[in-house]
Amino acid sequence: MSAAKKRVAILISGRGSNMAALIEAAKAKDYPAEIALVVSNRPDAAGLAIAAQHGVATAVIDHKKFATRELSDAALDDALTGARIEIVCLAGFLRLLTTPFVQKWRGRMLNIHPSLLPAFKGLDTHARALAAGAKTHGCTVHFVVPELDSGPIILQESVPVLPNDNEQTLAVRVLAVEHRIYPAALKLLAEGKVALA
Repeated sequence: MSAAKKRVAILISGRGSNMAALIEAAKAKDYPAEIALVVSNRPDAAGLAIAAQHGVATAVIDHKKFATRELSDAALDDALTGARIEIVCLAGFLRLLTTPFVQKWRGRMLNIHPSLLPAFKGLDTHARALAAGAKTHGCTVHFVVPELDSGPIILQESVPVLPNDNEQTLAVRVLAVEHRIYPAALKLLAEGKVALA
């Protein structure tokens, strides 16, 4: 008898390409997690339709409808708890989460970031890597902690920065790696092979 698959929610704000990669990976019979819910803070996020096409339940928690970040995060937590979620994956979720929310999901929440952390935390990572003359760039899957892009790293992979690269060409190559390492990192967490100390 195999262990029950971990129930995973993916939080998105846009097209959800990493979400789609996680959904595809979770279709494998031997994958230890199932994507049970996709939540967006933007009602017009393209990823919601993609999730629905794959038969994944979706929810919208529009942060603009809440007076404070705390109230928005409380509604988000209610949705996750109501769906019996065990692991949360941030995939292009463009909201800073409150410390109480992050602490509640400590060790059970992952993020994918398009740089080799700790380099280039925050936004516009590809442009900043090019401006800095970086020879290598890449992406990182890490545990989420209250400090932005600072949690312990689970997986990281680099790509070379080519002489003729621009933001778009670099982003395309990094995204291909993201789509590979995010499912691998979720698998490690779902199997209990990584944990936040």
